[in-house]
Amino acid sequence: MDVSQADPLKEVTLGTDMATEEDYASQARLLQEFTNICNIDKAWIFRSEKGKGSQAMFSISQPNLLANKRRKFILSAQISTGSSNSVSFQWAQFPVEMANASLIVPSPSGSKLLIVKNPENDSPVQMEIWGQSQLEKEFHIPQSVHGSVYTDKWFEGVSWNFDESLIAYVAEEPAPTKPTFNSSGYKKDNSNEKDCGSWKGQGDFEEGWGETYAGKRKPALFVIDIQSGEVRAVQGIASSLSIGQVIWAPSSVGTNQHMVFVGWSSDQRKLGIKYCYNRPCALYAIKNPFHQPEANEKDFKGDSGKGSTLYNLTQSISSAFLPRFSPDGKYLLFLSAKSAVDSGAHGATNSLHKIDWLADGELSLHQSIVDVIPVIMNAEEGCFPGLYFSSLLANPWLSDGCTMILTSIWGSCTVILAVNVLNGNVSRISPPESNASWEILSLDGDNIVAVSSSPTDVPQLKYGYLSNKTISTASWSWLDISSPIFKCSEKVKMLLGSLQFSIIKIPVKNVAACATKGSSKNFEAIFVSTKPKNDMPDPLIVVLHGGPHAVSISSFSKSCAFLSSLGFSLLIVNYRGSLGFGEEALQSLPGKVGSQDVNDVLTAIDHAINLGLANPSKIAVVGGSHGGFLATHLIGQAPDKFIAAAVRNPVCNLALMVGTTDIPDWCYVESFGSEGKNHFTEAPSDEQLSLFYSKSPISHLHKVKTPTIFLLGAQDLRVPVPNGLQYARALKEKGVDCKLIVFPHDVHGIDRPQSDFESFLNIGVWFKKYCK
Repeated sequence: MDVSQADPLKEVTLGTDMATEEDYASQARLLQEFTNICNIDKAWIFRSEKGKGSQAMFSISQPNLLANKRRKFILSAQISTGSSNSVSFQWAQFPVEMANASLIVPSPSGSKLLIVKNPENDSPVQMEIWGQSQLEKEFHIPQSVHGSVYTDKWFEGVSWNFDESLIAYVAEEPAPTKPTFNSSGYKKDNSNEKDCGSWKGQGDFEEGWGETYAGKRKPALFVIDIQSGEVRAVQGIASSLSIGQVIWAPSSVGTNQHMVFVGWSSDQRKLGIKYCYNRPCALYAIKNPFHQPEANEKDFKGDSGKGSTLYNLTQSISSAFLPRFSPDGKYLLFLSAKSAVDSGAHGATNSLHKIDWLADGELSLHQSIVDVIPVIMNAEEGCFPGLYFSSLLANPWLSDGCTMILTSIWGSCTVILAVNVLNGNVSRISPPESNASWEILSLDGDNIVAVSSSPTDVPQLKYGYLSNKTISTASWSWLDISSPIFKCSEKVKMLLGSLQFSIIKIPVKNVAACATKGSSKNFEAIFVSTKPKNDMPDPLIVVLHGGPHAVSISSFSKSCAFLSSLGFSLLIVNYRGSLGFGEEALQSLPGKVGSQDVNDVLTAIDHAINLGLANPSKIAVVGGSHGGFLATHLIGQAPDKFIAAAVRNPVCNLALMVGTTDIPDWCYVESFGSEGKNHFTEAPSDEQLSLFYSKSPISHLHKVKTPTIFLLGAQDLRVPVPNGLQYARALKEKGVDCKLIVFPHDVHGIDRPQSDFESFLNIGVWFKKYCK
C-alpha cells in the first residue's frame, strides 16, 4: 500500500481533506502550548511569628491531557518587604504535587494543614492533618458514616474551630439501605456485606441538585475531633435542608460551641442549583455536637423563649449565603441574592447585609437585618454598578476590623473593592484606569496579593499596599511580582504580543422601547484584534456567553487566546441581561430572550463593521448554553450574516428542554418574564409549549444555511443532549453542512481536559475552513 492510498484513511478518520488535516496538526500543537499554562486556584499567606515577612502558599492546577485530569500542586514563596515599599518573593525551587488531594485547608494559626482525599469508589474518605514537618494524624472515614466531602465551591464548607481541635465540614449523607434480592426473592436481612448469591436493588428514586451533582443526594454537616478521630453527624437539622458553607462562630465565653451554615430547603423537587442563585436559602446556627453545656450557659431563644437546637438567623430575607464574622465577633455579614430569588432570574445583582451576633449570650428571634450594600438598580456612568460575586476569602478583613476586601464584576471587568461594613462605603482599589480584570488571592496583613490578566496578557501576580498607611483614606499602589507560575512558551508570548484589546461601548438601538433608564444605557463588548495593519480586518468571531445572566470578563482565556492567535479578531458581547451593569439592565431581558439579546448582538456586530473593525463577509459566531441559543438564533434570524457557527450544548428548543432539564423554571422566567414564576408547572399547557417553541432557535431553522459544528456533552442535565441533536439532525436533513461531536462522559461545561481540548481544536479548524 503506497502513501497515496493511506491518506484517504486519514480523511475517513477525521472527516477532513488533507489541508484540514494539516490544520488539525498545526492547531493541536498551538493549542497544547496554551493548554499548558497553569491556573492559581487558591492562595494562603501566613504571617511570621516574629513579624518579619510572611510565607505564601499557592494551590496551582494544570491540565493533564493524557490522564484527562487536572494536576494539582503547591508552590511556596517567602515574602519580604523592604524600604521604599519594595517587596520580593523568594520562590521554592520546585512545586510539590498534591496527588489525589480534593481539598487543602490550613488552620487559622497556620500551624496545621488539613488535606481531604475523596475516594473514586466505595472506599473511605481520607483526612490527613499535617504539621510543619510531618503527618500528625490520618483518619479513614467509611461510607457508612458519610460519603465524599463536598468540594464544589458552593455547598463546600470546611472550618477549623478556634482552638484547632475540631473541624466542621459538609459531606454527602450516607446512602439509605437498598433492598436485597436473591434466588428466593426478597431478602429480609439487608446486610451491607457482599454476597455472590444476592444483589442490591435500586430502592426509591431521590432527587439530586441537578447539573454536576449526578449521584449526589444531600449534603449534610459533620464534625471531627482531630485528637480522637471521632466523627459526629450534627443532629437536629430538618431532613428537608441541604447544608453548605459552614463556619464556626467567634470564640467568646459561653458561645464558642456554635456553627453557622447555609441551608437550602427542598420539600418538593430539587431544581438544579449549579449557577442558579435564585434558590431560596437562609443562615442557621446550631450547637457543636461535641459540646457539653455548662450549668450557667445561656442558649438561643426561640418563639417560646425556650432553648432550641437549630435557629434560623435570616427569616426575613429570601436569600443568605457566604457568612463571615467581623473580627471583633459583633457582626455576622452575609451576601444575598434576593433579587434573583424574588424575580426568578437565575443570577442577579447581589446585596450585602449584617446582623448583630450574640449579645450577652442570647440571640433574639426577630433579628434585625441591616443593609450594608443594597441592590444597585441603575448606576451613573463610571459609578459602582452593584455587587456581583459568588466567592469570598475565608478572612477578608483589613486590620481596622471593618474593611472587607473582595472581588466583584464591574461592567466587562472584575475589580477589587474595599467595603466599609459600618458605613457601607465602597471603593474600587484596583487601578480604575485598567481595562484588565483583577482578582484578590489573599491578604498579607493590610497588603493584597492579587492576580491581573487580560485577553492579551497571561495572568500576572500583583502586590497592593496602602500608599498613605491610613485605611479610612486609603490610596493603593500596585507592584508587579515576578512569578514562575504563569510561564508560557516563547511562541505564545510572541502571538499574544501581536494582539490588542479594548472595551467598546455600544448604544442601544431602540431606546424608545426600553421600560427603564438602566436598560436604555450602553452595553459593552470586548474587542480583541491584531495590532493595526494596513490591509483588511481579520475574520471576526462573535463570542457569546451563556446564562443569560452571566458575563464575559476581560481576563485571560486560553480558548479565546488560541482563537485570536489563529488570525481571528474577537467581538465578545455583553448584551443587556449580563451581570455587572445594574439590576435594571439585567432584568430587561427575561421575557425577551430570542429578540432583545439577539438584536443587541446584531447591533454590536454592525457597530464593529461601521468602525471598520470587521469584514462583513467574514463573520463567525460561537457560544455555549444560552450563548448557543443566541448563536443558533442568529444564523436563523440573520442567515446571510454568518459564514460559520460553533455551538456547545446549545438551547435550541425550549419546548423540548422544559420537560428534560434540571431547571424547567428557567424556561418559564426567561420566556414569560418574572411572572413566569407563577406559570411554572411540570406539565406545560399547549399554549405554553407553543410560546416556548416560538422563542426558540428551532422556529427559524428553515432559514438556516450557515455551516455549524455542534459539541455536546452526553451527561448534560442542564441542556440535555437531545436538544442539540434534534437541531443538528434537522440541519443535516435540509442539507446544511454540519459536524457533530458528542462527548460521552461530559456534563454541561464540556470542561474535562481532553474534551475541552478537542472541542476548541475542532472549532478552530472549522472556522479556518470557512473563513479562509
